[in-house]
Amino acid sequence: VRFANGRLRHPDSLRFTAYRNRDTAHPRKRHRRILVSETERLCYVGHNFGSEVMKCNSLCRYFVGVLDKNSGQMEVYNAEIFNMQPLLSGGRCWGSQLLSCFVLLVPALFPCRGVRRIPSLLHAERHSRRGKHSESGVEVKQGLWRMGVAHGVSLLKCILVQMDLCIEAFGTSKQKRALSSRRMNTVGSDIVSTAVTKAAANVIDAKGVTALMQDMAQDDVQNISAFLPPCHEDADRPEHVYKFEDILSPAEYEALRVPAAALASVTAEEMAKRAEERSHCSFVLEELKFLPTDERSRDHKARCLWFLDTLIRFSHLKVIKKKHPMGPECPHIISRKLMKNFTSLTYNNGSIQNLISASMKAKITAYVIALALHINNFQTDLTVLQNDMKLPESRILDIAKALRLRVSKAKGVPGLENDQNHKLGTLSLPLPTQKAPEGQRKRKKMN
Repeated sequence: VRFANGRLRHPDSLRFTAYRNRDTAHPRKRHRRILVSETERLCYVGHNFGSEVMKCNSLCRYFVGVLDKNSGQMEVYNAEIFNMQPLLSGGRCWGSQLLSCFVLLVPALFPCRGVRRIPSLLHAERHSRRGKHSESGVEVKQGLWRMGVAHGVSLLKCILVQMDLCIEAFGTSKQKRALSSRRMNTVGSDIVSTAVTKAAANVIDAKGVTALMQDMAQDDVQNISAFLPPCHEDADRPEHVYKFEDILSPAEYEALRVPAAALASVTAEEMAKRAEERSHCSFVLEELKFLPTDERSRDHKARCLWFLDTLIRFSHLKVIKKKHPMGPECPHIISRKLMKNFTSLTYNNGSIQNLISASMKAKITAYVIALALHINNFQTDLTVLQNDMKLPESRILDIAKALRLRVSKAKGVPGLENDQNHKLGTLSLPLPTQKAPEGQRKRKKMN
């Protein structure tokens, strides 16, 4: 959980109660949860449904790991993030979802022995105990469910006032302190509304609607940019947008001289043998056919192709178990770069392992595309890279658009898979406007 009005200093002193929807057969309602907590000063409520629900739960999956110190094993559970909002007098933060969970939430508000303290339900319960089960209890419950939102809110306010009076007269010292704190934190809804409206108007007048929209778009883009090479938007040439030094440092580039020498001196017979053995990815095998005759340019392209091939082969791994996953011929500085920049740490079987997660594979793909742009004069065949990295087309197109590439259709090299329908990515100035992802695509309905 996270609290809307601050951070919790002593989490051990706080107890939570979770409530689920009664309709377990409904495909949507059965997943609805309401979380209630109480401190000495305030009551807090959080829920995972409604218009104000947090979007992070639908965009990502969250897990909680519980580590057994004795056995060294960790059990992983599904988790959700709840935004806990303070429940001020008047129940403002409960307005939209009050009716759907009214009977369910009453015990959370009144911890002194649950629903039986409410007179209307008490009458129904007494009849059910005497054997007169049906009519009286059902009528009371149906009457509660048929109430309007306004009547439900007013009823809740009335009960809250009555409970406060009872606590003031007969409550314990802890309950009286909580009641005093709630009253001190009472804020009228009209005051809050006026203050929020005035603050919003001041912000809009100061920055303007256009600037605020740009700030929101920039915030959404920041999460994407964490997995992309550094982008220099003010560059005057395409080669300066994603600088080569940001992909390979001078020390790393120098370390590639020895392993790339075999590619630079490859003959036609060796190339045919490597193509038959599939010892390199399709992109590298195709580019080896067009190595420059100039020695310096030939060596530069061979180094780039060797590192690109290493990145693609590295992306096919799942869990890194070896100290040198790419073999002894891979320079130590390159192995360290791969492990540090393109893996995430995970705890398994009592040890820490390096894992290539989905987000790390997306990062590798972004660097592969950026390097391929430098190799191919800032225009590359995305479909070939997609097949080499074993990605769906939508995934690599999303990454290409995040890199500010212009995507067009093109005819691929004869002999390759789907050679009639290839996607070409081009980096050109001025860069297109960066847009945040529109979310998950709609799934096609099955007949």
